[in-house]
Amino acid sequence: MDRNLVNILGYGVDTFSMDEAVDYIVKNHGQVVTINPEMIECASSNKDFKSVIENAEMVLPDGIGIKLGLKILGHDVARIPGIDFGKALIKRFYYLKKSVALIGATQDVVENAVVNLKAEFSNLNIVYYHNGYFDDNNEIYNELLSLKPDLVLVALGAPKQEMFISNIKSQLPDSVFIGLGGSFDVWASAVKRAPKFYRDIGCEWLYRVISEPKRLKRIFPTIPLFLLKVIIERLKSK
Repeated sequence: MDRNLVNILGYGVDTFSMDEAVDYIVKNHGQVVTINPEMIECASSNKDFKSVIENAEMVLPDGIGIKLGLKILGHDVARIPGIDFGKALIKRFYYLKKSVALIGATQDVVENAVVNLKAEFSNLNIVYYHNGYFDDNNEIYNELLSLKPDLVLVALGAPKQEMFISNIKSQLPDSVFIGLGGSFDVWASAVKRAPKFYRDIGCEWLYRVISEPKRLKRIFPTIPLFLLKVIIERLKSK
């Protein structure tokens, strides 16, 4: 199975289904980026982050803004939320009896996430976990290099988590890495995820804004401006 990429504002995005994406990255290893408009906006002023996205082994359309933008450009691509893809990877690695590592969030959150994941997947082989509050990346890298986990889930927030992964992935070529933002909080039951209705209609972001109004600053004007840029790109291509 080969990658089939579609382009949005200069970034290639994979068009896999959920199952196809899991199959591909488990076989090929490397870094998964779950892209959204905020990340593209950040990359426009951060060349290092831009390079990380461009060199990722998989780029999944996470945010609803990406799905809408691709639709405007004529591409009907399934949205794959990072939190769902992360859980799908855990499930696959669990059945393969492979090892897992979690890095990020507060100490209480990562510990509770580990407890809940082990309750959901009995005997899940979590060989390492660490909170996201550390100053020395090398200390964490050395632990990972020693343990060589097959799946590394990193929840440090973008772009920090993607940069963290990019700096070590070449040293662990047989591992899969993914940045998962606030997923640990949900897995730890510290934050309630949007009800299924909101998720099904692509409005999980709306539920999160209602629950945490401060998130509105992250979404506006970023997403409207992003979609405006996509529309201009579409017009130029005609």
